[in-house]
Amino acid sequence: QVQLVESGGTLVQAGGSLTLSCAVSGRTFSMDTMGWFRQAPGKERAFVAAISWSGRTTSYADSVKERFTISRDNPKNTMFLQMNSLKPEDTAVYYCATKTYGRGNDELAYSYNYWGQGTQVTVSS
Repeated sequence: QVQLVESGGTLVQAGGSLTLSCAVSGRTFSMDTMGWFRQAPGKERAFVAAISWSGRTTSYADSVKERFTISRDNPKNTMFLQMNSLKPEDTAVYYCATKTYGRGNDELAYSYNYWGQGTQVTVSS
């Protein structure tokens, strides 16, 4: 019903910056909140950031506040994650996701209906 494709992940040095994008297609009219999650090897998928349909409300994990910025361009059906001051602990596969209205807490992975395939971000030092 809804398809999401992440792109932009790569190898980057600690302290560097990177922008991820998420292209959405399909039944985009059903989309509400969108979010970014990440999963490091051997760890559970963790919340990174979320943004409301209007873009007026955002939330961030404590570990990325003041470093990452989430945004969306609804006419282009695209979401972004601008990552600055990257740290080795940011290394993970990053996933974009979206959920329909009323599905649950924006910071919980199980609230989301649709997921992308992920893009690898590796931060070296």
